[in-house]
Amino acid sequence: MSPRRSYDQYCSAARALDAVGDRWTLLIVRELLAGPRRYTDLHADLPGVSTDVLASRLKDMERDGLTTRRRLPPPGVAYVYELTARGRELLPVLQALGEWGGPLLGERRATDAVRAHWFALPLVRVLEGAGAGDGVVEVRLEEGRFFLRLGAAGDEGPVYGEGVAGAGEPDAVLTLDASTVTGLACGDLALRAAVREGVVGVEGDSAVAKVLRGE
Repeated sequence: MSPRRSYDQYCSAARALDAVGDRWTLLIVRELLAGPRRYTDLHADLPGVSTDVLASRLKDMERDGLTTRRRLPPPGVAYVYELTARGRELLPVLQALGEWGGPLLGERRATDAVRAHWFALPLVRVLEGAGAGDGVVEVRLEEGRFFLRLGAAGDEGPVYGEGVAGAGEPDAVLTLDASTVTGLACGDLALRAAVREGVVGVEGDSAVAKVLRGE
């Protein structure tokens, strides 16, 4: 394993960039906030990364204490990668970067890849900022479905996941489009106003759903 490059500066920002400043590292964290992922799943959801670079980044992240690698129990034979507690601490870093980068999105380019769950972290920030409380929210976009674990629901396990939430009904179901998510994340749209105007649909009878509807 090659030695890690360093800025060789006695500065906390420089030390942080030593660990996560390489290309693809923070996007790998974004994917692993959904829970354990196989190498093939990571490669599929990181279009543009080479197999060599992905393998190298995962090794570096394991060495730096950001991820662990474990084998699935029988009958599974695959290995999965998952974040450590230290790695999960990067969630607010990614959310802050997403908030800062929102105005840079503009119109989607023909060359831009997109995955529905890439909108998860901005929505977590928006919904928690609206005081939604603790719970599971299913999100339906044209690009696909994913679910969010808000507040205490996401403190230990995955922050989000693809598809439906699994066992039990979600506390709320949101229906909207990608441009609306971007508007909410950038602050160009207010969540309550978007709900009132029907731009964001909210289904459910839980406390979470009622808060999101402003009831």
